[in-house]
Amino acid sequence: MDNRFSVIIVEDAKLELKGTEEIFRTDIPEADIIGVAMCEDELYPLMQKRLPDLLLLDLGLGGSTTVGVDICARVKREYPTVRVLIFTGEVLNEKLWVDVLDAGADGIVLKTGELLTKYEIRSVMAGKRFVFNQPVLEVITARFREGVMREAAHRRSLIEYDIDRYDECLLRHLALGYTKEMIANLRTMPFGVKSLEKRQADLVSRLFPEGEQRGINVTRLVVRAIELRIIDAENLEADE
Repeated sequence: MDNRFSVIIVEDAKLELKGTEEIFRTDIPEADIIGVAMCEDELYPLMQKRLPDLLLLDLGLGGSTTVGVDICARVKREYPTVRVLIFTGEVLNEKLWVDVLDAGADGIVLKTGELLTKYEIRSVMAGKRFVFNQPVLEVITARFREGVMREAAHRRSLIEYDIDRYDECLLRHLALGYTKEMIANLRTMPFGVKSLEKRQADLVSRLFPEGEQRGINVTRLVVRAIELRIIDAENLEADE
């Protein structure tokens, strides 16, 4: 059974290109490198001449960090059978990782740690999606853990301080700068201004210890709600 496949490499750093070609030569002998492009303009004529099975794509080309995302999106749109594996030195730009995955990339390998190995290449060629090397997996795991722990703390606070959905809605919109008159007009809030004022006072009594409840304004109440993980300052969205 023939398991050979063709590859085009997009890389604008000559030294890194030589290293990548050596990885293929020594570790992935079943791969045929049919072309090398150092910029976007060099890539598409190569693909028109012969379509590769795999495009190994650097994100940072010619000083731009976004051109690789654009290339990935176009290749996936015009040549959907071509697998795209990102091989990038954008170690800290996690938003760029998300953008290129949204553009259809089959995986991301960072130019750090183990670099590129036969396992990532063969996994992508086997049809797997979301193929990452260890440095990417470490970041994903850390973000996953952070999100789980944040959600757990949020749920504990809702129970401990007896927070219902109207309390959460009130606090969230106060954090967004809404007045109580504006909040009373939300479809999700079936209370008038007077009722909201009473609810706010009740929240102060629940969220602050006795002796610290006098003179609590909206700003201090919102800050306390964020401290207790009742609302998330990084994920504040308004209702209709």
